[in-house]
Amino acid sequence: MSTITQRTCLLARRCILAPRLRLYATADSVPKPPPPPTQQPPVETFSSPSKPRLYYARPPTKSDLPEIKKRWPLVLALAAVGVTGWAAFLLFVTNQEKLASSVVKQILQTVREHDGLKDVLGDAIRPEPTWYLNGDPWISGSVNLPAGHVDLSFRLKGHRGSGTLYFTSIRKAKGEPFTPLRFRVISDDGRVINVLTPPSDAAAQ
Repeated sequence: MSTITQRTCLLARRCILAPRLRLYATADSVPKPPPPPTQQPPVETFSSPSKPRLYYARPPTKSDLPEIKKRWPLVLALAAVGVTGWAAFLLFVTNQEKLASSVVKQILQTVREHDGLKDVLGDAIRPEPTWYLNGDPWISGSVNLPAGHVDLSFRLKGHRGSGTLYFTSIRKAKGEPFTPLRFRVISDDGRVINVLTPPSDAAAQ
Protein backbone atom coordinates (compact mmCIF):
# COMPACT_ATOMS: atom_id res chain seq x y z
CA MET A 1 0.00 0.00 0.00
CA SER A 2 2.84 2.27 0.59
CA THR A 3 3.88 2.11 -3.05
CA ILE A 4 0.39 2.94 -4.30
CA THR A 5 0.15 5.78 -1.82
CA GLN A 6 3.43 7.26 -2.99
CA ARG A 7 2.35 7.17 -6.65
CA THR A 8 -0.93 8.80 -5.75
CA CYS A 9 0.84 11.62 -3.94
CA LEU A 10 3.16 12.20 -6.93
CA LEU A 11 0.24 12.43 -9.33
CA ALA A 12 -1.54 14.84 -7.04
CA ARG A 13 1.51 17.04 -6.83
CA ARG A 14 1.90 17.10 -10.63
CA CYS A 15 -1.71 18.13 -11.04
CA ILE A 16 -1.27 20.92 -8.50
CA LEU A 17 2.00 22.23 -10.05
CA ALA A 18 0.89 22.11 -13.67
CA PRO A 19 -1.38 25.22 -13.55
CA ARG A 20 1.35 27.16 -11.76
CA LEU A 21 3.83 26.48 -14.58
CA ARG A 22 1.44 27.97 -17.11
CA LEU A 23 1.39 31.25 -15.22
CA TYR A 24 5.07 31.94 -16.12
CA ALA A 25 4.65 32.25 -19.89
CA THR A 26 7.28 34.29 -21.86
CA ALA A 27 6.57 37.44 -23.86
CA ASP A 28 7.06 35.59 -27.14
CA SER A 29 3.97 33.63 -26.49
CA VAL A 30 1.89 36.82 -26.27
CA PRO A 31 0.52 37.79 -29.71
CA LYS A 32 1.67 41.20 -31.06
CA PRO A 33 -0.91 43.78 -32.02
CA PRO A 34 -1.32 44.40 -35.76
CA PRO A 35 0.60 47.43 -37.20
CA PRO A 36 -1.40 50.60 -37.73
CA PRO A 37 -2.62 51.14 -41.27
CA THR A 38 -0.22 53.33 -43.34
CA GLN A 39 -1.61 56.37 -45.05
CA GLN A 40 -0.74 56.77 -48.73
CA PRO A 41 0.47 60.22 -49.89
CA PRO A 42 -2.05 62.27 -51.78
CA VAL A 43 -1.83 61.98 -55.53
CA GLU A 44 -1.61 65.32 -57.42
CA THR A 45 -2.80 65.37 -60.99
CA PHE A 46 -2.15 67.98 -63.68
CA SER A 47 -4.33 68.88 -66.58
CA SER A 48 -1.47 70.04 -68.88
CA PRO A 49 2.33 69.68 -69.20
CA SER A 50 4.45 71.76 -66.88
CA LYS A 51 6.18 74.90 -68.21
CA PRO A 52 9.70 76.02 -67.24
CA ARG A 53 9.91 78.94 -64.95
CA LEU A 54 11.33 82.27 -66.01
CA TYR A 55 15.08 82.67 -65.44
CA TYR A 56 16.23 85.60 -63.37
CA ALA A 57 19.90 86.41 -62.85
CA ARG A 58 20.87 86.37 -59.24
CA PRO A 59 21.78 89.88 -58.14
CA PRO A 60 25.32 90.27 -56.81
CA THR A 61 25.72 90.21 -53.10
CA LYS A 62 28.44 91.50 -50.84
CA SER A 63 29.30 87.99 -49.80
CA ASP A 64 30.42 87.02 -53.32
CA LEU A 65 34.16 86.67 -53.78
CA PRO A 66 35.87 89.24 -56.07
CA GLU A 67 36.92 88.11 -59.52
CA ILE A 68 40.61 87.29 -59.93
CA LYS A 69 42.25 89.56 -62.48
CA LYS A 70 44.24 88.03 -65.32
CA ARG A 71 47.95 88.03 -64.61
CA TRP A 72 49.33 86.97 -67.98
CA PRO A 73 49.72 90.56 -69.31
CA LEU A 74 51.89 91.40 -66.29
CA VAL A 75 53.89 88.20 -66.75
CA LEU A 76 54.48 88.97 -70.44
CA ALA A 77 55.54 92.52 -69.64
CA LEU A 78 58.01 91.35 -66.99
CA ALA A 79 59.37 88.69 -69.36
CA ALA A 80 59.86 91.28 -72.13
CA VAL A 81 61.65 93.63 -69.74
CA GLY A 82 63.87 90.79 -68.51
CA VAL A 83 64.82 89.65 -72.02
CA THR A 84 65.51 93.24 -73.12
CA GLY A 85 67.68 93.89 -70.07
CA TRP A 86 69.63 90.68 -70.60
CA ALA A 87 70.23 91.50 -74.28
CA ALA A 88 71.39 95.02 -73.39
CA PHE A 89 73.76 93.61 -70.79
CA LEU A 90 75.27 91.17 -73.31
CA LEU A 91 75.76 93.97 -75.85
CA PHE A 92 77.42 96.15 -73.24
CA VAL A 93 79.80 93.39 -72.13
CA THR A 94 80.69 92.51 -75.74
CA ASN A 95 81.38 96.15 -76.56
CA GLN A 96 83.62 96.48 -73.51
CA GLU A 97 85.59 93.39 -74.59
CA LYS A 98 86.17 94.84 -78.06
CA LEU A 99 87.14 98.22 -76.60
CA ALA A 100 89.72 96.58 -74.32
CA SER A 101 91.18 94.36 -77.05
CA SER A 102 94.72 94.85 -78.32
CA VAL A 103 93.42 95.36 -81.88
CA VAL A 104 91.40 98.46 -80.98
CA LYS A 105 94.27 99.88 -78.92
CA GLN A 106 96.67 99.44 -81.86
CA ILE A 107 94.18 101.07 -84.24
CA LEU A 108 93.78 104.10 -81.96
CA GLN A 109 97.53 104.49 -81.61
CA THR A 110 97.92 104.38 -85.40
CA VAL A 111 95.25 106.98 -86.15
CA ARG A 112 96.58 109.39 -83.50
CA GLU A 113 100.00 109.33 -85.17
CA HIS A 114 98.69 109.64 -88.74
CA ASP A 115 99.37 113.09 -90.20
CA GLY A 116 96.64 112.86 -92.83
CA LEU A 117 93.99 112.34 -90.16
CA LYS A 118 95.34 115.25 -88.12
CA ASP A 119 94.87 117.51 -91.14
CA VAL A 120 91.22 116.44 -91.49
CA LEU A 121 90.06 115.74 -87.94
CA GLY A 122 92.60 117.80 -86.01
CA ASP A 123 94.52 116.94 -82.91
CA ALA A 124 93.40 114.86 -79.93
CA ILE A 125 91.81 112.17 -82.10
CA ARG A 126 89.79 109.82 -79.92
CA PRO A 127 86.72 107.57 -80.14
CA GLU A 128 83.48 109.53 -80.10
CA PRO A 129 81.63 108.86 -76.81
CA THR A 130 77.99 107.85 -76.64
CA TRP A 131 75.51 108.80 -73.94
CA TYR A 132 73.86 105.36 -73.69
CA LEU A 133 77.23 103.71 -72.86
CA ASN A 134 78.14 106.22 -70.17
CA GLY A 135 80.73 107.98 -72.32
CA ASP A 136 82.25 104.89 -73.97
CA PRO A 137 82.27 104.55 -77.78
CA TRP A 138 80.14 102.02 -79.60
CA ILE A 139 82.24 99.61 -81.67
CA SER A 140 80.44 97.73 -84.42
CA GLY A 141 81.69 94.50 -85.90
CA SER A 142 83.63 91.60 -84.45
CA VAL A 143 87.10 90.72 -83.21
CA ASN A 144 87.78 87.00 -83.67
CA LEU A 145 91.51 86.47 -83.37
CA PRO A 146 91.43 82.65 -83.10
CA ALA A 147 89.47 82.47 -86.36
CA GLY A 148 91.75 85.04 -88.01
CA HIS A 149 89.10 87.66 -88.78
CA VAL A 150 88.75 91.27 -87.59
CA ASP A 151 86.13 93.65 -88.94
CA LEU A 152 85.47 96.84 -86.98
CA SER A 153 83.94 100.27 -87.43
CA PHE A 154 83.47 103.11 -84.95
CA ARG A 155 83.30 106.87 -84.75
CA LEU A 156 86.35 109.12 -84.34
CA LYS A 157 86.41 112.69 -83.14
CA GLY A 158 89.02 115.47 -83.22
CA HIS A 159 89.01 119.19 -82.47
CA ARG A 160 88.25 119.98 -86.14
CA GLY A 161 85.69 117.34 -87.07
CA SER A 162 84.47 113.76 -86.86
CA GLY A 163 84.41 110.70 -89.02
CA THR A 164 83.88 106.94 -89.16
CA LEU A 165 86.74 104.46 -89.12
CA TYR A 166 86.57 101.14 -91.00
CA PHE A 167 89.11 98.39 -90.38
CA THR A 168 89.23 94.87 -91.83
CA SER A 169 92.04 92.35 -91.43
CA ILE A 170 92.33 88.61 -92.01
CA ARG A 171 94.81 85.81 -91.39
CA LYS A 172 95.07 83.40 -94.28
CA ALA A 173 96.55 80.52 -92.31
CA LYS A 174 97.25 79.68 -88.72
CA GLY A 175 100.59 81.01 -87.59
CA GLU A 176 100.78 83.71 -90.29
CA PRO A 177 100.49 87.44 -89.52
CA PHE A 178 97.27 89.37 -90.12
CA THR A 179 96.92 91.17 -93.44
CA PRO A 180 94.98 94.47 -93.35
CA LEU A 181 92.47 94.71 -96.18
CA ARG A 182 90.75 97.95 -95.26
CA PHE A 183 91.86 100.75 -92.96
CA ARG A 184 90.27 104.06 -93.81
CA VAL A 185 88.41 106.96 -92.25
CA ILE A 186 85.52 108.77 -93.93
CA SER A 187 84.97 112.20 -92.46
CA ASP A 188 81.57 113.78 -92.09
CA ASP A 189 82.29 116.15 -94.99
CA GLY A 190 82.92 113.18 -97.33
CA ARG A 191 86.72 113.09 -97.45
CA VAL A 192 88.29 109.61 -97.40
CA ILE A 193 91.62 109.08 -95.65
CA ASN A 194 93.30 105.75 -96.35
CA VAL A 195 95.39 105.00 -93.28
CA LEU A 196 97.21 102.13 -95.01
CA THR A 197 98.67 104.60 -97.55
CA PRO A 198 101.41 106.91 -96.26
CA PRO A 199 100.39 110.59 -96.13
CA SER A 200 102.88 111.55 -98.90
CA ASP A 201 101.44 108.94 -101.29
CA ALA A 202 97.89 110.00 -100.46
CA ALA A 203 98.73 113.64 -101.16
CA ALA A 204 100.33 112.66 -104.47
CA GLN A 205 97.24 110.78 -105.49
